[in-house]
Amino acid sequence: MTPYTQIPKQELSVVLDELRERFKELVAKELKLDLTRGRPSSAQLDLSLPSLELFNASSSFIAENGFDCRNYGVMDGIPEAKRLMAELMDVAPENVMVGGNASLNLMHDCMTIAYIHGLVDSESPWGKLDEVKMLCPVPGYDRHWGIIEHFGFTMVNIPMTSEGPDMDLVEKLVAEDKSVKGIWIVPKYSNPQGITCSDETVRRLANLNTAAKDFCIFYDNAYAVHELYPDDPDVLLPLLPELIKAGQPNMAIQFASTSKLTFPGAGISALAAGGTQIEYLKRHFNIQTLGYDKMNQLRNVRFFKDLDGIKKHMRKHANLLLPRFEAVYGALEAELGGTGTAVWTKPRGGYFVSLDVMEGCASRTLELCKEIGVAMNPAGNTFPYSKDQADSNIRIAPSSPDIEQLKQAVTCLGLCAKIAVLEKLTR
Repeated sequence: MTPYTQIPKQELSVVLDELRERFKELVAKELKLDLTRGRPSSAQLDLSLPSLELFNASSSFIAENGFDCRNYGVMDGIPEAKRLMAELMDVAPENVMVGGNASLNLMHDCMTIAYIHGLVDSESPWGKLDEVKMLCPVPGYDRHWGIIEHFGFTMVNIPMTSEGPDMDLVEKLVAEDKSVKGIWIVPKYSNPQGITCSDETVRRLANLNTAAKDFCIFYDNAYAVHELYPDDPDVLLPLLPELIKAGQPNMAIQFASTSKLTFPGAGISALAAGGTQIEYLKRHFNIQTLGYDKMNQLRNVRFFKDLDGIKKHMRKHANLLLPRFEAVYGALEAELGGTGTAVWTKPRGGYFVSLDVMEGCASRTLELCKEIGVAMNPAGNTFPYSKDQADSNIRIAPSSPDIEQLKQAVTCLGLCAKIAVLEKLTR
């Protein structure tokens, strides 16, 4: 197929008219398709139903240290839950605090601590500073940007490369500006591009020379075990040992959860930090709770047992997810292949496909999708302040719809992208 940019405008107008006829036919069908968020499918949720049978009125609720998990106490998590999450996060159990059902809560709480009190090496609470800047690899996770904006911090875009954030730019900014206090990173199978940080990127992060003494890497390893190819997974170099080697053990707070392993809203979350940062954070968390849901912690441990158990479970997830991702690739290729209108990622794990349409066309593409009945996240959603200057990026969430609905939705998306591009090229 000849790319649209190489076809005369008069011929493109004919193609556009034909596509608009297809569009009208789809609008008339009154479709209701949803590609908004990365929700596990019902089939994925079914995989964890046996965990609900682990407890009944005659079950033992005693942790390995003798603690009765039905009671108050053990604010940082029962030992077996700390050990399980430590394995998941590639750290030692003493560096872990197990939280409630969502890592997003822990992220918000850590930012609250930084805002009100500062972090362990802070000279002043962040909320009392004239300006706090956070580095934001883009495209990225909208919930991270929401937390930063909620606290009034300034967000600075950092382009993503095939090896993670643009470290040349990161190193320059953190070294010259002490108002740069942190960076948010999804280090493995990033949201939405599916990029895993290279060993070199992890080492450069650990060895950052920062003007701010309390600079912090907010390291959200949300997709640590979310492989699409379990026999050939991406391998992420553990961050904390590199920080210790660099003499900067306090410089990161890591986050993870089992929410997309079991049931969203009913998993367990954890944070990890090195040096004196972990004890500092636990003292602040101890003010707000006498302990999280330890019965849920016990249930997760008894269900998974260990990291090998988690990996076996996630292989079942991969068997359900990979065909959906392949369906997305097939539908995108069928609609957009050879047109020169878009490029898309083929991630090796995670929950999303990142689609980049021709510059200036993402918003229009999604307007057209809405008319057909395909719900998508708003254009710019993957950028701070919801402003994608190129108006190009669209995040596709393949996990929830059944495969036929998914193919139909992505086919509609591809059609809308072509119409948006042709409208631009024929003006």
